[in-house]
Amino acid sequence: MRLGILRSTAVASVLGIAVLASGCAPGGGGTTGQNPSPSTVSTDISGSGPVTLELTDFWAGVEGEWIEAVIDDFEKKHPDVTIERTTEEWGQLNSTLNLKLQSDDGPDIASANNGWQSLGTLARGGLVRNLDPYVEAYGWGETVPPTIARQNQFSTDFTTMGTGSWFGTPMARTALIGLYYNIDELKALGLQPPTTLAELESAAAAVKAAGKTVFAYGSLDGVTAPLLGVQAALADKTALGSYVYGDTSVKVSDIAVAEAAKVVGDWASKGYFPEGYNGIDYNTAIANFKAGQGVFRWEYTGSLGLDAEQQKHFGYTQLAQSSGSVVAVGAAPAAMVISSRSEHPDVAAAFLDAMMSPEAGQRAADLGLVPALAPDATLPATSGTLVEEANAAKTLDKDDGYVPYFDWSSPTMFDTLTQQLQLLYAGKSTPQTLAEAVEQDRSAFLAGQG
Repeated sequence: MRLGILRSTAVASVLGIAVLASGCAPGGGGTTGQNPSPSTVSTDISGSGPVTLELTDFWAGVEGEWIEAVIDDFEKKHPDVTIERTTEEWGQLNSTLNLKLQSDDGPDIASANNGWQSLGTLARGGLVRNLDPYVEAYGWGETVPPTIARQNQFSTDFTTMGTGSWFGTPMARTALIGLYYNIDELKALGLQPPTTLAELESAAAAVKAAGKTVFAYGSLDGVTAPLLGVQAALADKTALGSYVYGDTSVKVSDIAVAEAAKVVGDWASKGYFPEGYNGIDYNTAIANFKAGQGVFRWEYTGSLGLDAEQQKHFGYTQLAQSSGSVVAVGAAPAAMVISSRSEHPDVAAAFLDAMMSPEAGQRAADLGLVPALAPDATLPATSGTLVEEANAAKTLDKDDGYVPYFDWSSPTMFDTLTQQLQLLYAGKSTPQTLAEAVEQDRSAFLAGQG
């Protein structure tokens, strides 16, 4: 999920369109459609005959190269299958996907955003298939870490996310929130890359004392990566996941959001952010960091766009919790769905399985993307920061250390977080007030769920 939380702004803005088009909303109880799930499925598609599947996704650039490579591999293995791919800009696809899936000419397979804003709405409207029979047939429940599987699950009455049936699948790629650092600057200051939040706090104080900008950051676009990165280093992963997925027994006081807000609020008050950071947009902040203006940056893996030469000067670390365990916000770059109207669900499921394969993970690594579900993937010798990003993903795969994006808690949570952060940075709010606003937002949404 490149840009992770940032993308949710676009989704939230088109949610009203999505609801109107599909005739359903994520609240109110009950389902407006059926999610067909065949009673018998087959993983052997060799006798399917000539089949053409329509795929719609939003990937461009290197990500587009990856999916094209996966398609080529699949078609070579299954010469009777043709995958016809259509791409759209990310926001445009999310605003029109429900309409496409209702059309007789719509895609068999599509990339959707996780959470209530997209996947939950599509599933509840009966527009995508219940994938449980394929989960059993392919053994996805054993190969996909439970914390990633939950990101694709909803109860069949669509009142709960994070449990129940699968309506989407991940892929052999991942995106994490982690901490990047300028190798040359740390060496010049005699500092080691931090491995815990406590070490980061110590290093940040030393960087500030040396007259350097600690964090390359800009809050103009509502970037929440520092808050969520710190929260992952502090919170219990089970409690945090359960909160996002709507478990009302878990309260905001259980998930370290106030503690994380205090940390980032203190960073702002100590001058760890650049001067005028509230007027710096996302792309400018990235450019500043790559130009050496800032020693650290919280960012989504793959989003810096570092070339081979630049990767020699930047490193990546996933901070461990005080217990030594590693927890990180992370997800696949999309949830892959099969249309309820697809006439070839077995073939479509086989392609989704191929997207989760170690071979697909190796294709990602070859292109400089962070692989997942592929522990034996080899990385290019010139991969630089990719080695550290991939090692973090391996650790999370092995230890089941993923936590979901916090804005999945409700369709309006992203706006709540960004508004409260701006007030906090301006000294007009407190960490506790931010936490209370988060709780009120989620409670209001869950009340509408019935």
